[in-house]
Amino acid sequence: MLGGISIWQLLIVLGIIILIFGTKKLRNVGGDLGGAVKGFKKAMHEDEKEKDEAEKTDDPHARVSHDEELNTYDVKAEQKAQDQEERQEERK
Repeated sequence: MLGGISIWQLLIVLGIIILIFGTKKLRNVGGDLGGAVKGFKKAMHEDEKEKDEAEKTDDPHARVSHDEELNTYDVKAEQKAQDQEERQEERK
């Protein structure tokens, strides 16, 4: 049973811990630990909800597809072309 530790040995260890720390501190530690576990479960549940909502949303920015051919638009190149055309017109 539990790797050779009997129930009496566990009770003795528990009694020593109660004598050292006192019941009030142990109650506070238990409450803090319980609160931490509840907070963790709540955070995990909220994270799952957010994932489900994100999957259900039809937001086009949420889904990225690379199936389409990529077209880039270089504004500086267009500006350079316009500047060159203006220079050529000025020379005439």
